[in-house]
Amino acid sequence: MRLPLPMALDHVNIYALDDGDGWTVVDTGFSSRKSRTIWKELMAGPLANRPVRRVIVTHHHPDHVGLAGWFQSEHGAELATTRTAWLYARMLTLDVQESWPEETLAFYRAAGMDRAIYDQRVSDRPFNFADCVWPMPLGFTRLSEGEVIRIGGRSWDIRMGHGHAAEHATFWSRDDGLVLGGDQLLPSISPNLGVYPTEPDADPVGDWLESCERLSQFARDDQLVLPGHKLPFAGLPTRLEQLIDNHHGALTRLLEYLSTPHTAHDCFSPLFKREIGPGEYGLALVESIGHLNHLLKEGLINRDRRADGAWLWRKA
Repeated sequence: MRLPLPMALDHVNIYALDDGDGWTVVDTGFSSRKSRTIWKELMAGPLANRPVRRVIVTHHHPDHVGLAGWFQSEHGAELATTRTAWLYARMLTLDVQESWPEETLAFYRAAGMDRAIYDQRVSDRPFNFADCVWPMPLGFTRLSEGEVIRIGGRSWDIRMGHGHAAEHATFWSRDDGLVLGGDQLLPSISPNLGVYPTEPDADPVGDWLESCERLSQFARDDQLVLPGHKLPFAGLPTRLEQLIDNHHGALTRLLEYLSTPHTAHDCFSPLFKREIGPGEYGLALVESIGHLNHLLKEGLINRDRRADGAWLWRKA
């Protein structure tokens, strides 16, 4: 099933697996009146009015966890997810900000954010998880690396990815070639590898490359990957190679570009090789910082503060 999203990536894929006496749903979409209306139609239609007994959330981002709490509190479903995903989602949902925290503004200034975009953001109310994530009650079932879980008459190996989201769960069927990939395994696009004020020195690119290389040992050409966005796909070994090569190429271009000093804002051209519009600017900026942090951790670049507080990054 596919739910709409109010952004450039305009949908999220969700899956219902038949457990006999009810359904296990994988990911949920945003919490909105529109999404809840669609869900009610889905439950009365394709799900044949049989109960959703369990919700599995692959990772903590709002388009995946948004209605998990609604299924728990309004429909009595069990929530199964990783500990990190649950802690992040519950913490961020409870952390409602009516004005911008100084740490966030300092983070934007350090990135060299475009002044017009910075001023516009400061004048607006901050985005909050609670805007599109239903309140999450206490209680969840933890999913851990290496466990086997029964869903839809199959046994699935749980394997974690990192980079796009901490402790992102993927599920690999032992009984056939199905893989539930969430946003860790996507066709045609690479998920955002962003750095945020919660962990400004994080290295999501390094985490991502390690995850892709580790998961590649389980990938087979005959598997059908059910991703969080876009269409199901086969050819997972090749796709993982592409995802790895994509970021190695971006890092090589970025390192050459930093022969002269630049801010994170300046690095869009070598990283993305296309024009970045206002709607994509925020995700592009945090991904630019992600690639810079990786090169810094590898000892390939240095950084110095500019007078206005922005980091200037340069090749070592």
